[in-house]
Amino acid sequence: MSGNPQADAAAMQNLFQAGQAFAQGFMNFMTQPQGAQAGQAMPAPQFPQNEALASLQKEFAARHVALWQDMLQRGQGGAAAEVKDKRFSAPEWSESPYFDYLRQAYLLNAEFLDRLADAVPMDDEAVRGRFKFFSRQFIDAMAPSNFAATNPEFVRTALATQGASITAGIQNLVADLGKGRISMTDDAAFEVGRNLAVTPGQVIFENELIQLIQYAPATAKVRARPLVVVPPCINKFYILDLQPENSFVRHAVEQGMTVFLVSWRNPQADLGHLGWDDYIEKGALAALDVAREVSGADKLNALGFCVGGTILAAALSVAKARGEDRVASLTLLTSLLDFSDGGEVTNYVDEASVAAREKVIGRGGLLRGAELASAFSSLRANDLIWQYVVGNYLKGGKPTAFDLLYWNADSTNLPGPFAVWYLRHLYLENALREPGRLAMCGTTADLGRLDMPAYVYSSREDHIVPWKSAYLSRGLLGGETTFVMGASGHIAGVVNPPAKGKRSHWRNDAAAAGADDWLAGATEHKGSWWPHWIEWLRRFSGDERDAPKQLGSKRYKPIEAAPGRYVKEKA
Repeated sequence: MSGNPQADAAAMQNLFQAGQAFAQGFMNFMTQPQGAQAGQAMPAPQFPQNEALASLQKEFAARHVALWQDMLQRGQGGAAAEVKDKRFSAPEWSESPYFDYLRQAYLLNAEFLDRLADAVPMDDEAVRGRFKFFSRQFIDAMAPSNFAATNPEFVRTALATQGASITAGIQNLVADLGKGRISMTDDAAFEVGRNLAVTPGQVIFENELIQLIQYAPATAKVRARPLVVVPPCINKFYILDLQPENSFVRHAVEQGMTVFLVSWRNPQADLGHLGWDDYIEKGALAALDVAREVSGADKLNALGFCVGGTILAAALSVAKARGEDRVASLTLLTSLLDFSDGGEVTNYVDEASVAAREKVIGRGGLLRGAELASAFSSLRANDLIWQYVVGNYLKGGKPTAFDLLYWNADSTNLPGPFAVWYLRHLYLENALREPGRLAMCGTTADLGRLDMPAYVYSSREDHIVPWKSAYLSRGLLGGETTFVMGASGHIAGVVNPPAKGKRSHWRNDAAAAGADDWLAGATEHKGSWWPHWIEWLRRFSGDERDAPKQLGSKRYKPIEAAPGRYVKEKA
């Protein structure tokens, strides 16, 4: 603050006008035909006029005046206001009246835009949700913390290091440009097969799309019926086998389960022709066939995670239509069968964007892993993009080692025909939930055929598979279902080993008409849901028998040690 009332008033006017320009720029940006992403058509909204807009503008003008008066008091020795946003929590933001004003003015403008998005008249709530999502993308990108000139932490760090942080930040940026992605963890700290995906086992089968891993027993006795795991093909399987202390696979093996797991191929151009039916026939069904023959079991237990659960349920529907009854129990982890609310991913999926993809890669080609990774990171931009822009490039720092973020950055491609089929028939048309509507592998889908007991797990804060959407699976499956909700999000809720003693999960065994009724009667249980699932799984796993001394069989001999070659292929 200059102490000159006229100069300060002029500065206030300039900053207020900047805020108005920020809002107007947002309006212009959002009403462009391409939306916030190429190919994302956004209907031009009718912004509220008359009393609604006038009232909103009047309120925020008054709040800006009040903010300015607070800043004047700061110039006279007043205390800085408390700001809980972690982007602005460093002391540098409160030590200077200028930067304190900057952060609070930004938060005020951001709130204005949030409320403006709520006030826009729209009949379609899905369109409103998309509008709010892209408004949030714009707001997050415009935070003063993201720019050198408006981030006091950048200035302080540069002065303290005599400019070395600027040099390091430029070097980090150049290195990441070479990688084609933002570094979120110390890549040198991890290696698949060295300290990730190290549960002992052997690859006993492979085709052009999958390798099937059989894990070595960790107990003298094992259950007669093995567990076959189908992880998501959009990411790599080792999210379920990170380090020994947080490995879901290792935990299951240590509980006396014989575990078989699908390792999806990271498709390159030569596999760009593969479609949904290939992922069912050569993926899930092939894995079930091999596991049953190797184990000699009458039936199997099957588990699918995320899109792996969708593929698995579709595959079992195909098997049932063929008269095959091969699975004793089904576990679905954060999986969608009913796509009525497909989570925040749906903000990138509309008719125009899917049609454009179909023209380009619908008959062959790849949906690149880097593009998928960027889209998923943008769903949580402040956590997965902007904090690393600030830390790596503005401050010149290095991210810490974190196994989950290493996995997150280890992206995979998808064959074009598979990707566009999945987007159109499931996200756009939601056809899997309707018996007889969807053709797959020469049959029609009917999830009601799946009459085996099912364990349906959801995560309370999941932005990819909302827990209420996961709950809808109970109304589609034909057998008895057990529904459990864990704390946290899509990944952290699933990867929650008991030894950590973290988080909670909720259970309710009573019949419930809907998700809200289920939650109203649910009981919170401290700690991981894994032990409850293991207890449930044992009911369908058969008697104990001596653990096999060798993996595989005469027909399916070990090919190479786990985790195998496929998971190491880069996008």
